Amino acid sequence: MPSATALCPPRPHLFLSPWTSRVLSLHPQSSQLKRALTLSPPFRRGSSAVATGKKPNLVSPEPVSQTPDDETGAVRERVERLDLGWLPAFPHVFTASMTNFLFGYHIGVMNGPIQAIAQELGFDGNSFIEGLVVSIFIAGAFIGSISSSALIDKLGCRRTLQIDTIPLILGAILSAQAHSVDEMLLGRFLVGLGIGVNTVLVPIYISEVSPTKYRGSLGTTSQIGTCLGIIASLCLGISSEGDPHWWRAMLYLASVPAFILLFGMRFAVESPRWLCKVGRVADAKKVIGSIWSDSDIERSIEEIQAVITNDSRDLGSSWVELFVEPHKRVAFIGGSLFILQQFSGINGVLYFSSLTFHDVGITNGALGSLFVGITNFAGALCALYLMDKQGRLRLLTGSYLGMAISMLIIVCVINSPIDEELSHNLSILGTIIYIFTFAIGAGPVTGIIIPELSSTHVRARIMSFSFSVHWICNFMVGLFFLELVDIFGVGPVYATFGGVSFLAAIFAIYFIVETKGRSLEEIELSLNSSLFRKDE
Repeated sequence: MPSATALCPPRPHLFLSPWTSRVLSLHPQSSQLKRALTLSPPFRRGSSAVATGKKPNLVSPEPVSQTPDDETGAVRERVERLDLGWLPAFPHVFTASMTNFLFGYHIGVMNGPIQAIAQELGFDGNSFIEGLVVSIFIAGAFIGSISSSALIDKLGCRRTLQIDTIPLILGAILSAQAHSVDEMLLGRFLVGLGIGVNTVLVPIYISEVSPTKYRGSLGTTSQIGTCLGIIASLCLGISSEGDPHWWRAMLYLASVPAFILLFGMRFAVESPRWLCKVGRVADAKKVIGSIWSDSDIERSIEEIQAVITNDSRDLGSSWVELFVEPHKRVAFIGGSLFILQQFSGINGVLYFSSLTFHDVGITNGALGSLFVGITNFAGALCALYLMDKQGRLRLLTGSYLGMAISMLIIVCVINSPIDEELSHNLSILGTIIYIFTFAIGAGPVTGIIIPELSSTHVRARIMSFSFSVHWICNFMVGLFFLELVDIFGVGPVYATFGGVSFLAAIFAIYFIVETKGRSLEEIELSLNSSLFRKDE
């Protein structure tokens, strides 16, 4: 990737955070860089060729030797076409996404070594304790989600992320050196507590620091971080089958990303929206100039302050406001999206996929889960590319329709008397399609669209409520999935998942507003004005 630094030396900025001081010279929206690189158009409005309607002669009648100025112009044109507007904000988004890597890591870390942990801590054969070691994580995440909004409103995203690393580090170390069930349960609970806060906080932070044009793509990095965390834990888990004590090393390693997050956020910027809410407008201008563009400062500050003035309330928010329009509608959409996401069966399919792979000869559970993780990661990469090109609504609708079709394939295979080998292969195909299409839309879009639709004043409350619903539904699916399979069979359960996926697609069409290419303030003001017009 050619650098613009050689063509245009970096200029002084209002504010250069340690992350962005070396990046801003590449920013394509810099006015000085544009002046240095802009080429004069071959024809201007009002020229004789345009006025007479004659087709301009674009082919030179005689060869012209390429001079150094021509070569420089070609280089300038190539650099001008580079779209690097996302680059100044990326280090901050990447650092925050480290929490999603931890989320994915802790999801997968118990997949392989749970039996070794049970044997060493003395609860082998006790399915209730085994389930409790896994599910206590979800209980902690629920409490963390429901309590996170007060911290975000009071301390801001940056400081809350730093504080939240404490339970993540303590929980990982306590679990790694546990010598009793109680110590393991406490460690897993602390980790879940930290993850619960972060699942609410990171989408808010990314949506508020990302430039409007790249907000969807940068928001997808959290989903990619989760996928990479799952893959990392599953890769490490393969070694646990040969070493009964390897699980301790795996849990110790979980503290490393938390330490990186703790120190990395010291150099990250605070959300400019939160800075304006608490009256630190000068700091907000510095942040906007460093990660967006100098030319965006005044316009962005005016939009943010217009929203704050229109809201005309104190810094804090209360849960009662979620029952008042327009917040009530967004809270309904957020909770419904997570209900539909979880009851479309993603956790059940991920759980049952290891048995599906076992039927076709993949007997290593960790290896089968790793295959699923790689499929999930591939879908997340596609979402990264498509999010700001196709839009949230199209990806979400197409994702759920793909999930419904994949469930239909699996149900037809189960209920049709076809060759056993063909049946297993089609089951694998249906599972892969389901996971891939989930990762393209239903996974990342749900976490992106809710903070985009939420008002600045109650964004943390709505996200906290929505993710609390997520953890409750997550727990219920994990608790009852196998029991429902035993009672009704795989076919009816998967048919239900397909039906819910189809309903989710219809819900998205009727309730989701497209947010691609619109600033958070534009979205909020348009939703408020729509509500006022309805009231009138």
